[in-house]
Amino acid sequence: MKGIIFDIQHFSVHDGPGIRSTVFLKGCQLRCLWCHNPESIPSRLHELSYAAGNCLSCGYCVRFCKQGVHTIDGRHKLDRTRCIRCGECTKNCPPGALSLCGREIEAAAVIEEIVRDMAYYRDGGGMTISGGEPLMQREFSSGLARLGKEAGLHIALETNLCYPWHWLDGIKENVDLFLADFKETDTLKHREYTGSGNEEITRNLSRLHDENFSVLLRCPIIPGYNDREDHFKKIAELTRVMPKLLGAEILPYHNLGVSKNERFGLDGEVKIIKAEQPNTEKVKSWVNFIRKEGGRLVNE
Repeated sequence: MKGIIFDIQHFSVHDGPGIRSTVFLKGCQLRCLWCHNPESIPSRLHELSYAAGNCLSCGYCVRFCKQGVHTIDGRHKLDRTRCIRCGECTKNCPPGALSLCGREIEAAAVIEEIVRDMAYYRDGGGMTISGGEPLMQREFSSGLARLGKEAGLHIALETNLCYPWHWLDGIKENVDLFLADFKETDTLKHREYTGSGNEEITRNLSRLHDENFSVLLRCPIIPGYNDREDHFKKIAELTRVMPKLLGAEILPYHNLGVSKNERFGLDGEVKIIKAEQPNTEKVKSWVNFIRKEGGRLVNE
């Protein structure tokens, strides 16, 4: 049972309770304007990363690339239209400016790596399956969850819920916590910002709630886009009308995705906006407003 991942992040403290190991899968059906993992969106195996700041213009990549992707004319130039992502240039880049992101791996091998961290999970940690959207690789995600449970791990699934309910068959029974990413409560704006409406997301969220699954709503807030009072009021309303939700978590925007989009050369495939990064006081004002509206937030 193989899948395509782009990272396993150990000692993560932002992807569920306790210290966790987060497995990031490639592939996503949404196109969020503020995505901070744009390299996860294409479902293909590899993305070529070029960190210009590390490049010495030494020319080793030119020697080993048979596709003519790299040229040195005073400085390094990269023609991604020629690139087949074979990785030969990355094997011969002394300063490490070039690297491949993405690898195919067996589900059992992932679990074997993660259980090495078991000693750190004593205070409620475990494994989080994230992406991209993990359900774009349903068989692999289900295998990870099942094998993880058999190994005694707490399993969290970070998901956008934008898919038919039956996609959760075979995995939901092994998930201890759903981290449900809820981008925008207005369906037209949700379509504008992500490429899809939110009707299916809302239905799936409601069904998870009604069937007594453990769910935490995670709401990214992007200044100039969804930092609106009507959006905040609806987040509060969701936590009121779904009392079995663990609550909601406000996730303030950061612009990591902008530089990553450039580094992976995805500008032609993925549109990433650069918004203002909110300061602590701004985030606190959002949290206070939602709480005044009766919203249950897990933010401190």
